[in-house]
Amino acid sequence: MIQNYLPTGNEMISLPKINEQTAGIEDFTFLHMGYKGLIDVRGSDDLALIQPFVSVDGKEASLQNLQWSRLYYWIPQFTATVDDISVKGIILTPVEERGFAVGLELHNKSNQAHTIKYGMHGKWQSSWHCVNEDKPIEGTMHCYESAWNNSLVFDVRSGVPMFCFAPMSDVPCTSSFERKDDGVQYQLFREETIAPNSTCCMTIYWGLGFEEVAATTSAKEMVRQGFAYELERTKAYLVKRSTKLDDEKLTELYNTNLFFCIFYSTGITLDTEELVLVTSRSPRYYVSAAYWDRDSLLWSFPAILDADAKLARQMLEYVFGRQRRNIGIHSRFIDGTVLEPGFELDELMAPVLALESYIRATQDLSILGEPNVQKAMDEILDKLESRKHHTVALYSTFLQPTDDEHVYPYLTYNNVLVWKALCAVSKLFPSHTAAAAQADKVKTAIAEHCVKVKDGKHYYAWSVNLEGHHDIYDEPPGSLQLLPHFGFCSYDDEVYQNTVDMIRSPDYAYSFAGCNIVEIGCPHAPHPWMLSVANSLICGRIDHCKDILLKVKMDNMIACESVDETTGECTTGEAFATCAGFLCHAIKLAFGGGKPNEK
Repeated sequence: MIQNYLPTGNEMISLPKINEQTAGIEDFTFLHMGYKGLIDVRGSDDLALIQPFVSVDGKEASLQNLQWSRLYYWIPQFTATVDDISVKGIILTPVEERGFAVGLELHNKSNQAHTIKYGMHGKWQSSWHCVNEDKPIEGTMHCYESAWNNSLVFDVRSGVPMFCFAPMSDVPCTSSFERKDDGVQYQLFREETIAPNSTCCMTIYWGLGFEEVAATTSAKEMVRQGFAYELERTKAYLVKRSTKLDDEKLTELYNTNLFFCIFYSTGITLDTEELVLVTSRSPRYYVSAAYWDRDSLLWSFPAILDADAKLARQMLEYVFGRQRRNIGIHSRFIDGTVLEPGFELDELMAPVLALESYIRATQDLSILGEPNVQKAMDEILDKLESRKHHTVALYSTFLQPTDDEHVYPYLTYNNVLVWKALCAVSKLFPSHTAAAAQADKVKTAIAEHCVKVKDGKHYYAWSVNLEGHHDIYDEPPGSLQLLPHFGFCSYDDEVYQNTVDMIRSPDYAYSFAGCNIVEIGCPHAPHPWMLSVANSLICGRIDHCKDILLKVKMDNMIACESVDETTGECTTGEAFATCAGFLCHAIKLAFGGGKPNEK
């Protein structure tokens, strides 16, 4: 059976694996600059890290008839039953807090009183360091009672504290724990008699910090503020950024993926409290917790700019700050150092294109005066010049948009990005006087060297080597379908139309023509890509894409890399946060929705 998860999170902490079948919180994650990535705190296969439970008259039973919904498209809540007791649960990750809350409300539906024991238990089995690959942390695990929260504290130490988390209830509760060979098992619960048609409730707040005091007071802060305050503040944040579309399902799809993009492709580090950008804060994504210029700036940035211009500016400040030195290198750690070497031309251009779109949307010219931005622009243009062919105005790459090695070094799509970026530089930075003329040369070179003929029809090659060789191909992460979107040609341009017809033809190996989900894939993931759905939306294939969006399952409605061409279920790349952003941006362009809500 496919396991469905309901992720949620805030700026500091993520809950990527809330089990839809059990209501168990299987793990939580946070970003750490010193460790260059993500820390994942996990339960075990037999017991979640945090599992709500209810026992009635001395007999514990699993939650039955679980039904889920999301408040404001992001906050998971459930209803369930245990014998005569109805259960409501809510899992809130309040904005601007270093932690989360799990609330339970029980109602006695019967005409007799029951003795109930309810709360949360779980097992902390391990902690992991996650950047693409997951490695267990070998520090010592501790659990102990603390006067700071009158409850338990959990921490990891490696000579000194590494991190700590701690629960605190809004009503008196009993806590106990037991150290076992495979981790720490604990309980947090209340026992009381509930009269007929009566209700009882408790909320347990979980605080995160560097050590005991930081973690416990993070929980205490939320207790003091109160659940109603934390919910209302989070509601205001979500409502301000959400958008209503004409179709209810598309509205839900858009907003849930928007918040997944915001909270899983950006985050605040625990140790330095800096905003960083990542592919995904979920370890379920196969290259999690690292930075790509392309993923963050061409995919997640447009959606975040649509919803939150202030956050979009902070993203650019991070890119032109910590990440500036290695712009264009395949992937980096969140501190800006190189993770995977290899030059990618689309990644070198991504910061320029994001900067131009930010200024176009906000008219905030002040960012152009930032020293880091000015230095970065000089460095980007210097790196670009080093990739230029010695006689032709085309620029080479080593890796393609899929991060796979190129067949031929001069990609049409990449050079269209160069053209677009040079046009932007000429407008934004007039001191770069040669940029406009060079952009014209690039456009001419693409027409002369990247346009080929087959059966009397002109089309854009995917890549060329300037020695007579080229290939017919396309990749969803950098598709030729997007050339008009960048303003390079019109949608009715004959060369463009011929190109699209070729890569969507049944004769093309990765078109998936004739399947239930008809979208383009590639060898990197040989199934229809959700990025391709976004590309098609942007290119005006609206009815075609709406049909797909209304029937595709993806990763329990969260964007993934590719889906099965028959079932629409996720095949690769679960919890793909930057893809979620690009899909949202495409949905908004295609289906409107106006400005984000103001109230």
